[in-house]
Amino acid sequence: MTNALSRLVPRRLDLTPVIMLATALALCLLVGLPLLYVLLQAVFPEFVRGSLARPFGLLLPTLGEPALLALMGNTIKLGLCVVAGSLLLALPLGALRALTRVPGGACWDLIFLLPFLIPPYIAALSWMLTLQPRGYLQQLFGFHLEAFLFSFWGVVFVMVLNVFPVVYFAASRTLAAVGGRYAAVGRVCGARPRQALWRITLPLSIPGLAASSLLVFVLTIEEFGTPATLGAQAGFEVLVTGIHRRFSDWPLDIPGAAVLSLLLVLLAMVAFYCQHWLVNRHSYVAVTGKPNRGALMELGKWRYPVLLLFASVGFIAVGVPVLATLATASTGTLSGGLAWSNFSGRHFVALFNDRAGALQALGTSLTLATGAALITGVLGALIGYLVVRVNSKASQALDFLSLLPNAMPGIVVAVGLILAWNQSYWPVQVYNSGAILLLAYTCLLLPYPVRYANAGLRQLSANLEAAARVSGAGFVRMFLHVLLPALAPSLLMAMLLVFAIASRELVASLLLAPAGMVTISTFVFKQFEQGSPGLGMAMSVVAIFTTSALILGVTLFTRKKLPMHG
Repeated sequence: MTNALSRLVPRRLDLTPVIMLATALALCLLVGLPLLYVLLQAVFPEFVRGSLARPFGLLLPTLGEPALLALMGNTIKLGLCVVAGSLLLALPLGALRALTRVPGGACWDLIFLLPFLIPPYIAALSWMLTLQPRGYLQQLFGFHLEAFLFSFWGVVFVMVLNVFPVVYFAASRTLAAVGGRYAAVGRVCGARPRQALWRITLPLSIPGLAASSLLVFVLTIEEFGTPATLGAQAGFEVLVTGIHRRFSDWPLDIPGAAVLSLLLVLLAMVAFYCQHWLVNRHSYVAVTGKPNRGALMELGKWRYPVLLLFASVGFIAVGVPVLATLATASTGTLSGGLAWSNFSGRHFVALFNDRAGALQALGTSLTLATGAALITGVLGALIGYLVVRVNSKASQALDFLSLLPNAMPGIVVAVGLILAWNQSYWPVQVYNSGAILLLAYTCLLLPYPVRYANAGLRQLSANLEAAARVSGAGFVRMFLHVLLPALAPSLLMAMLLVFAIASRELVASLLLAPAGMVTISTFVFKQFEQGSPGLGMAMSVVAIFTTSALILGVTLFTRKKLPMHG
């Protein structure tokens, strides 16, 4: 029957090898080229001048600098402390959400999602306005916490509040999948509640907790805004701020920045390896089939203490930054404080009157974020198809290359793009133009659509594609009319995530934005440097509420209009 159908259907050119080659070239351009140039610059100190002289001439001296050891130690220390703080804060919340009937559980999930929509550098600036002398805390309660804020533990505190939702959602979803059923069986067999927790529930949750802890560590070591804002005043410098300083202070130390960038990539890769080792060494599987969440425990007399715990964390992590941002944007002068006579909308008026190029910054960021979302969406769908449907070494290489940006912090991508595209031999000059920012955003955020597309395609039967081909559809038609509609819900959410992150990205924008081009993040950052925090926070309010409304709108649209396949 199949042979008869194949004789009836006209033969079409198999475009899979062509698609794979084009996708591989795009990935090499986006991901491989920046990393290659960082590696070459680290090995050949004269590479920026077009010479391969003195290989390794700067690598060993740079690695032997006492300052570098301090930067590495500070980076690792900060990453581990933020991971520990996130686990201490998020694990109890996640366990309560998964195993008990917390009143308003879905609302708390939504509230704890909001830190993802508040850029870390805006949260850091908000805490600075709140806790510094004559800040909002002192105006309301008569004391300030400047000594704590501008210290190592102050940096840890602010960064934990930014990233703890990663562990919270992983813990709550993992523990919900494991459920209380297995622990209940253990207690029936004589185990005490503490034994059931440590011997059954937590071991089954190790993969999800390890993955979220790794993500928190990588997000911490690559974060620039909080260490640059708070750590600089505390004399606490990490690899990211060290790289930025070598690019921004004269004389420029481009080879040294490349060496530090390479170390940052290696540190992220070591973290990925440790997570892989932990999961494989301590992996537990439930053999009873599909996990059953089981009945949720009632809180009883603990109902109000648990509600107080959730409300306190939500207020500190979300309420304080949002209220500080709104207060700064809505007061006429910072020195006037929280007085009714000082409340004014002049910063928003100045914003929409395009003072200091505010509307241009908003338009630039939204345009670049839209372009990055579209490019990563198309590439993610193609890569996902090639990885899932084409089982070959070439597709595995594409999968590795597409996920490599997870181990490439934003500042490393920026350094690599500067080294790669600031060359005269390219036929098309993208350096010192908006295109280089688009390349940076696309490289950094490509893994999100790839992961979503992979997950979506693994839930789709290959029979859909076979039926389309038997019906005479070529690859392009099958891809556009069969696969993309099926992947639309998950792919749209991934593209929306790319849009939200790209519209507020800071470190790559600071290093790569050409003269005269301003984005939302660089606008806010420069307003604080120039002593205009009100205008900067007005822009922050617009950016936060715009992306939040867009995410909510697209989420509702995908649920109502797009069919869910799987």
